[in-house]
Amino acid sequence: MSTTVLRTAVVGAGAAGLIVGKRLAEQGVRFELFDDHVRVGDSWRDRYRSLRLFTPRSLLSLPGLRIDVGRFAYPTGAQMGDYLERYAEHFGLPVRTSSRVVELTRLADGGFRLQLGDGDEVLAEHVIVTSGAHRVPIVPAFASELDPSIRQLHSVDYRGPEQLAAGPVLVVGAANSGTDVALDAAGAGHVVTLAGRHPGHVPFDIDTPISNLVGGIFVRYMRSITIDSARGRAMRAKELAHGVMLVRNKPADLARAGVVRVGRIDRVEAGRPLAADGTAVDAATVVWCTGSRPDLGWIDIAGVVGDDGLPTEHRGLATGCPGLAFVGMPFQYSVASSTLVGMDRDAAYVLESLGAGRDEPVVDAPRVAA
Repeated sequence: MSTTVLRTAVVGAGAAGLIVGKRLAEQGVRFELFDDHVRVGDSWRDRYRSLRLFTPRSLLSLPGLRIDVGRFAYPTGAQMGDYLERYAEHFGLPVRTSSRVVELTRLADGGFRLQLGDGDEVLAEHVIVTSGAHRVPIVPAFASELDPSIRQLHSVDYRGPEQLAAGPVLVVGAANSGTDVALDAAGAGHVVTLAGRHPGHVPFDIDTPISNLVGGIFVRYMRSITIDSARGRAMRAKELAHGVMLVRNKPADLARAGVVRVGRIDRVEAGRPLAADGTAVDAATVVWCTGSRPDLGWIDIAGVVGDDGLPTEHRGLATGCPGLAFVGMPFQYSVASSTLVGMDRDAAYVLESLGAGRDEPVVDAPRVAA
């Protein structure tokens, strides 16, 4: 076992972590990023193959390095993963991959101890958690009552239609991932039922040059809606409860694909899923697109994580735990906080508030063998 002593430890080397890391590197801070994936960018490569991002290229690149997709193109998850890996290499950011943090505790002197899965430990004055907002699937309790013959999976674990059993498919949850999965399944020849309320949709096709430009204006506008206003606080509550509107997919796309719409699935009877109006849905596969939450179970500090699995924080600063912060959480400050458009502003605020980059000489991080 070895011990590493740092000024700042960053948990997670996705987009938010790399943005934080670049700022720390520019300030000469003694820091490392710890990520449980084998390669930087795997959190994007591991998503479903049909995924395409919504953000225009002009707003998609991380500070200092443009993503190499066409001017009006939207990258796939795999392309985004490759870009993040290239970003880390380009700026020489100190990322320790295949390094899972299994426990975070507070020390008597106010610092932190991170226990890694390989037995090593890290001691840090500050810890910034950037491990992502969508790691742990959320499914309703009655999912366990479905007939065992029905295959079940969650959108977090969905990669492509080859995972679906032969026969009809029920997709529960009609937001962006749910409609993506429904269109995937319909394209593979399945009879598809999509359950859930329509969350609203962007009223134009984003996959055209003019709409790409308009989309940039829209995204900037969403960045301006923050928790500083009553409207922003109301929107935050709504988003955390119901998710965001459809961006690329439209009700007309689902209708053309033959996707059948039903209301919310709220119970199971005789092993079959039932909608709120009593409609029983036949399904060989149920894909739960019912939300997810961060994986923060490794934080062993009282009061930091709420009963809902979300951090107790204000603008990313952990409530009642000085030195601990988060970047990349849903609506951390604005509608765009969990997107690339909002992360850099949130990272700047967190680092300034923590004082994580002040008065730090440029030195190599020491490792002390046990």
